[in-house]
Amino acid sequence: MLDRLTAELVQRKAADLYRRRRITVGPQVPMLQTDDGELLSFCSNDYLGLAADPRLATALTQAAQRYGVGTGAAHLISGHTAAHHALEEALAEFVGAERALLFSTGYMANLGVLTALSRSGDVILQDRLNHASLLDGARLSTGRLRRYRHADMDHLQRLLAQTTGACLIASDGVFSMDGDCAPYAKLISLADTYQAALMIDDAHGFGVLGKHGCGSVSTAQVPIYMATLGKAAGVAGAFVAGSADLIETLIQQARSYVYTTAMPSALAEAARVSLEILATEDWRRTRLFELIRFFRHEAQLAGLPLLPSETPIQPLMLGTADKASAWSQALLQYGILVSPIRPPTVPQGSARLRITLSAVHTQEQVEQLLTALTHLSRQDRV
Repeated sequence: MLDRLTAELVQRKAADLYRRRRITVGPQVPMLQTDDGELLSFCSNDYLGLAADPRLATALTQAAQRYGVGTGAAHLISGHTAAHHALEEALAEFVGAERALLFSTGYMANLGVLTALSRSGDVILQDRLNHASLLDGARLSTGRLRRYRHADMDHLQRLLAQTTGACLIASDGVFSMDGDCAPYAKLISLADTYQAALMIDDAHGFGVLGKHGCGSVSTAQVPIYMATLGKAAGVAGAFVAGSADLIETLIQQARSYVYTTAMPSALAEAARVSLEILATEDWRRTRLFELIRFFRHEAQLAGLPLLPSETPIQPLMLGTADKASAWSQALLQYGILVSPIRPPTVPQGSARLRITLSAVHTQEQVEQLLTALTHLSRQDRV
C-alpha cells in the first residue's frame, strides 16, 4: 500500500491536480500576508469580514482566561461548558428552531446526522453536486445513497416515486463550487408530498442570506438544518438545528458528536458575539451584495465566463485543470490570490477559479481583480 504512494503523487502532479498549502502569517483580511508576500485574496469564505474582527478576538481571549484552552473531554463526559450551552441556545433562537447542537466541524455534523438517522433499508437522496461531507455521511450510513441530477426536481421526483420506506432528501443550501442556491420551494413540496425528511447544509448561506443572515431557508420548513460557523460567522465549528427529538437523537447516537472532545469554550464565546454582530450589522450584507452586483456587471461586459451565481461565490469557468492552474499562477504575478478548483472537487472538464467576495473588500480591490482577469482573458484569445 505504501509503495504505490510515490507513483500516485507523480501522476497527480503530471495531471495538474496536485494540491499545495500556502502559509499565511497574519489574520484573514483582503491583503493577506503569506510566504509569497502580501497578496490580495479572493479565495476566503470569510464573507462578512468577521474572521479578524477585534470583538471576536476579545471575546475569545477573555473566555480563554475563564475556561482555559482545551475542554478535556467529550460533551457527554465533562467537556460541555456553560459557553457551549449558551451558544446552542443562541443559535436555536437565531435560526428559529426548537434546539441546536454544536459540532466541531461541518464535516463532522453531516457525518453525525446521516449515520445517526438512517437505518438499513432507508434511502438517502442527494443532489449530485452536494458537498463531500454529505456524500461521505451517506456512504458511511446503513442507508442506500441515490443521487439526482443537480437541482433537477423532475429527476428527484422520479426517484421519490420509486422509493419505499423511510427516505431522507439532503441538499446543499448554497452549492460551494457553483454558488447557486437549491430550489427550496420544490424541495420542501416534494418532501411533504412523499413524506420524506429534508436536510439542508447551509454552510455558505448562514450569515449571508435571510433576514439578518439567519440562513437561506426557514427552519420551520426544513426539519434538519446544518450550518457552519467558520465561514460568514468568522469563527469555527458547526451546528445542527431542529426539533428537540432530533437533537436528543444526535446527542445519543451521532458518533462524530459522542466520541470527540468538545470544541474549545473560547471559540463558543467568540461565536456568540459573532451572532450578535450578524443580528445587528446588516450593512455588511448590503455592502457584500453591492460588490457582487458590481463584479458580475463588469465581468459580463468583459466577456468573462462566470456561472450564474448571485452569492459571494463567483466561479470563473476555464474547463481544464492545467488552464485553471495557469490562470491562478498568472494572477500571482498581479499580486492576487485565487485558488484553482480542479477534479475531483468538480467534474472533469469544469475546472475553474473560485472567486469569493467579502464585505471588507473595497471596490478598488475588485476593480484590480477585474483588470487582471480581463488581461488574462485577452491573452488567452490570442
